[in-house]
Amino acid sequence: MSSFDENDAFEGASLSARAMAALRPEADYLNELNPAQREAVELLDGPILMLAGAGTGKTKALTTRIAHLLNTGRARPNEILAVTFTNKAAREMKERVGRLLGQPAEGMPWLGTFHSICVKLLRRHAELAGLKSNFTILDTDDQLRLLKQLVQAANIDDKRWPARMLAGIIDDWKNRALTPDKVPTADAGAYNNKGVELYAQYQTRLGELNAVDFGDLLLHMVTIFQTHPDVLEQYQRWFRYILVDEYQDTNIAQYLWLRLLAGGHKNICCVGDDDQSIYGWRGAEVGNILRFEKDFPGAHVVRLEQNYRSTPHILAAASNVIRGNESRLGKELWTDKPEGEKVRLIGHWDGEEEARWIGEEIDAMQGGTRGVRPMNLDEMAILVRASHQMRAFEDRFLTIGLPYKVIGGPRFYERMEIRDAMAYFRLVVSPEDDLAFERIVNTPKRGLGDKAQQTIQRTAREHGVSLVQGARIAVEQGLIKGKGGAALRELVEGLARWNAMTRGPRIEIEDDAVIDDGTAPVRYGPPEVSHIELAQIVLDESGYTAHWQNDKTPEAPGRLENLKELVNQLDNFENLQGFLEHVSLVMDNEQDSGGPKVSIMTLHAAKGLEFPAVFLPGWEDGLFPSQRSMDESGLKGLEEERRLAYVGITRAEEVCTISFAANRRVFGQWQNAMPSRFIDELPEDHVEVLTPPGLYGGGQMSAGIETRAAQANVYNSPGWKRMQARQGQYGMSQPRESRNTVIDATAVASFTLGERVFHQKFGYGGVVGIEGDKVEVEFDKAGTKKVVAQYLSAKDDVPF
Repeated sequence: MSSFDENDAFEGASLSARAMAALRPEADYLNELNPAQREAVELLDGPILMLAGAGTGKTKALTTRIAHLLNTGRARPNEILAVTFTNKAAREMKERVGRLLGQPAEGMPWLGTFHSICVKLLRRHAELAGLKSNFTILDTDDQLRLLKQLVQAANIDDKRWPARMLAGIIDDWKNRALTPDKVPTADAGAYNNKGVELYAQYQTRLGELNAVDFGDLLLHMVTIFQTHPDVLEQYQRWFRYILVDEYQDTNIAQYLWLRLLAGGHKNICCVGDDDQSIYGWRGAEVGNILRFEKDFPGAHVVRLEQNYRSTPHILAAASNVIRGNESRLGKELWTDKPEGEKVRLIGHWDGEEEARWIGEEIDAMQGGTRGVRPMNLDEMAILVRASHQMRAFEDRFLTIGLPYKVIGGPRFYERMEIRDAMAYFRLVVSPEDDLAFERIVNTPKRGLGDKAQQTIQRTAREHGVSLVQGARIAVEQGLIKGKGGAALRELVEGLARWNAMTRGPRIEIEDDAVIDDGTAPVRYGPPEVSHIELAQIVLDESGYTAHWQNDKTPEAPGRLENLKELVNQLDNFENLQGFLEHVSLVMDNEQDSGGPKVSIMTLHAAKGLEFPAVFLPGWEDGLFPSQRSMDESGLKGLEEERRLAYVGITRAEEVCTISFAANRRVFGQWQNAMPSRFIDELPEDHVEVLTPPGLYGGGQMSAGIETRAAQANVYNSPGWKRMQARQGQYGMSQPRESRNTVIDATAVASFTLGERVFHQKFGYGGVVGIEGDKVEVEFDKAGTKKVVAQYLSAKDDVPF
């Protein structure tokens, strides 16, 4: 066992500490707190739960509590353990404490993240975990490399059971503080019944390498505390006061670590909000905060409910939604701010109309013509449930030149999976694109290392051909053998096949049409598959789709959704080449001006942020709440989705707009969408409904929105008037009242066969069929499509 310096520990506040307290400044900082915050700061002893709602100044209360402990001499800096989740939060906390004390907050070695503090502890007691104090912390790549070695040694098919899947399983066990011998029987079947065995081998190998992964940092310390009570008792005396930020986000290992340390004096103050627990998918356990009073009998619960961020209408909307959750401690946010605007609710015909409308609203708000104060672009944010939703907004903003930035990840067309897919599409259209070939030749893995790729490049140079042709020659001449050679042959044959699919069968032209060299020219018929089908075929047959389907990381489902969204986007173009040109042009035109930009991010990434104006698009059942989340976790998943809705609404300071679409493309197919069940949980008195009546068909709408529209006198609202004023911009003939009009199956189109018409998306075409209010149009560039008559204009009515 390692030595412990007892001189660093305190049993109580010393005479010198109390004497020094007299030299410190008066506690003026207490006067800057509201009554609830002050109560949480001054209750220094015993277990405290600071239940802090969104925007209620919890960081202020937490840092003031630390300053108060120091200023009153109740604790020295090294007697305070303050734990956060990010280095940024730790730095901010230390800076705020320094400002409150009027001097730098130095000498606080135990203020940091869970991992950074556990690294210090583990280096002190490394031998108790079978390690040396100079152990290495493996990054994700090294961890995967080690696991792959173990998987191969066990003769497991790494395509069916990738090492990344095993890494996720082991990480989950470590988040639950489970060593190999404690993994429950229910988990024994993990990873083809080999998971527990490989976990044990992995831990043994880490010990031999004198290494740990991030999960081990907490796991080893929990194990040491549980098996060496003398070590635990020393730290219980040392850390006289414990403070925890974002307690609702702790996993089981973090929870056990904190409970063990606080088991002596029980001077623990946990700050959090059960209504903002949204990271269950990565191990966070909301039950940790819900059972705080059971874990620490006699605990004081202080509710911070005064909100300093949002208007009363926004807070009322958020509070009403979150009341639908049963698993919560309960609190009521309030503010003394002016009422401001009601939360705006609007439905759209489809996702693209939603993106167009939000773009126009942002432009109007920026110019000060929206009825609110003029706002800069960096004061506005779009928060989506799934990252694939960003594509519609990015594409729209690029087209109209609206500056934007994606928070928490790259822009849609800059994402790795999108760039990979685009490289495949480029090769299908232009097999001479060597840069595209270099990107995908071993993506997904085909066993083609540096040596094989150098052989391809050398062969291409020697024959003066493209890399694709060089690869074909290398395969035919047997220059690349084995598994890699077979995979390369499959790739070049696939590229040739896909390229041939971009055109139809070859058609000979009449003999009298002879060109100069004496040969008869040829032309090709229409392709037998659409460019949309071809794109999906390429992704599937290349193995790229399967690559992400087999990837078990948390990011993989989002990447698959992005690929589906990419394929969906092709519907707006005649062919692959037109789409590739469009992307190249809009990305080339996008320049970083360095000025203000609209923020686009997921709801998860938005936690902790705030904006004067927030747009919350895509509030439809299945998308939000997420169907996958509900299918996998049932009621627990639904409640976490509702907390995510609460987080989204409370990011808004002045203007909050919720929107949904009646139709959305899913897996390339248009599907009807119903409004999110969370919309029905919004309080009517605090919502202005802008949705035109009849969006979901005649009669009463399922979500009650049509009734609300009438109650809100939607026809006189500014939003409705703006929509009416824009009718001409969408190429709609009058007197149609709205683009979002009910589809009536009994209606009869006013067009005739052969009439030339115009559609805002598909352009010009001729009517070839009529069925009720559905019109079949053969468009000049988009092919034959059936559309609702209301979205067509007679050629002479087009306003340009």
